[in-house]
Amino acid sequence: MEFNIKSGHPEKQRTACVVVGIYEPRRLSEVAKQIDDVSGGHISSILRRGDLEGKIGQTLLLHNVPGTLADRVLLVGCGRERELGDNQYRKVIAQAIRTLHETGSMETVCYLTELNVRGRDTNWRIRHAIETAQATLYTFDQLKSKKNITRRPLRKIVFTVASRRELGLAEQANRESQAIASGVKLTKDLANLPSNICTPTYLADRAKALCTLHESVSCEILEKGQMEELGMHSLLAVAKGSNEDPKMIVLEYKGTEDKKAEAPVVFVGKGVTFDSGGISLKPSQDMDEMKYDMSGAATVLGVMSAVAELRLPINVVCLIPTVENMPSGHATKPGDIVTSLSGQTIEILNTDAEGRLILCDALTYAERYKPDAVIDIATLTGACVVALGSHAHGLLSNHNPLTNDLLNAGRLAGDKAWELPLWDEYQPSLDSPFADIANISDGRSAGTITAACFLSRFTKKYHWAHLDIAGTAWKSAPKKEKGATGRPVPLLVQYLLTRCFEDKRMTPTPMLPEESDS
Repeated sequence: MEFNIKSGHPEKQRTACVVVGIYEPRRLSEVAKQIDDVSGGHISSILRRGDLEGKIGQTLLLHNVPGTLADRVLLVGCGRERELGDNQYRKVIAQAIRTLHETGSMETVCYLTELNVRGRDTNWRIRHAIETAQATLYTFDQLKSKKNITRRPLRKIVFTVASRRELGLAEQANRESQAIASGVKLTKDLANLPSNICTPTYLADRAKALCTLHESVSCEILEKGQMEELGMHSLLAVAKGSNEDPKMIVLEYKGTEDKKAEAPVVFVGKGVTFDSGGISLKPSQDMDEMKYDMSGAATVLGVMSAVAELRLPINVVCLIPTVENMPSGHATKPGDIVTSLSGQTIEILNTDAEGRLILCDALTYAERYKPDAVIDIATLTGACVVALGSHAHGLLSNHNPLTNDLLNAGRLAGDKAWELPLWDEYQPSLDSPFADIANISDGRSAGTITAACFLSRFTKKYHWAHLDIAGTAWKSAPKKEKGATGRPVPLLVQYLLTRCFEDKRMTPTPMLPEESDS
């Protein structure tokens, strides 16, 4: 998909379709008024007949509108003007893109980015329009013998700004959003692959391929023997039942040589390419979705892709412990005790609580980078789905400023997280009579919190945050929409962008001098 930015009058656009908004009830947006004026009231007369009320989700395609050069004009319902917020705006953009794609408009000039969204500027509107457009058009048909082919697909979208002064801001948003959307697509593609293709070795190969695309990214793969020498026995315990060899993927991005800013941000992504539960076998219903248990790994690869594409002036390390959790005669058994890389011993009471076992060794490994912050991303607990559903990631952290930065980034990116408590009162539930710590608590309550409490025992030497994405990494229903979401790539890239701007490593694009529009 090609995206461009421009400023100009709607009636002068030579294109397959011009897209404008209609507010409820039957109120013209500013751009729609311009077309209505040059067409002699053509649009307002149609609205008076009741063809379009202006509710969100409504569209009306007009052909050969008098006074315009476009083949078509698409009217899109935007709801009530005063109620147009973040979610409503994205719904409006998505509906417009779907309609254009289905009606044969191969290119369009879309004026919906000039709508007034509460509290949002031009940069935000452009970014979210492009990210929403990419998400709306995403399909995963690589493994189908018959592809989903549209006869005249939408190929080019031009989003507009109200004046030429805003073009600089809009172009910056264009670059950022396309990099984020590309990272989201990579994350979705990896997570949607079945586990017979997306194995630990496959993830390692995709990480290496990322290095061939970006010179600023380097890659090291720790094999089973190297992990044994290091003492990663917690991670290795999860892989014992599988024929697939475990991997520890280490990606490093060097974006700055500034001594004050060289301490990296480290992302740790859970990479269980299939989770059967091991000896503590899962129920068969929906077990196919356990291919998504590597969504944390897919996320950090998507983030690294976006960071490298944007050439952010920051250092980033991505650690991906990746295994397959299977039952066999060699598999770890409930009651086994292993020694982690940190030296702490772990009693494995449930082999289906395996994510924390691979993450704890990766979190200990992160210490060697003397990181500025460490963020792990994992489809960790079903309890998080119960607590927060599919809308917000669960967020727990040992550092309040890091928590606030991630929450703010999520709000700006439209990829929200919600903080849960990480209090000392929860820690005793992980005590074991036989080892330093048990891998599950002694009860069913507060499962997301106690899982984070487990991880917190391996993160005492740095600022750390944990994102539980069990409810947000993929959709189960409706069936036609089943698949990976690509979250939380937007949140994490926004977090890095904000750091770069606040540290003045990047300078926002200034407004350009005003010129006459054409």
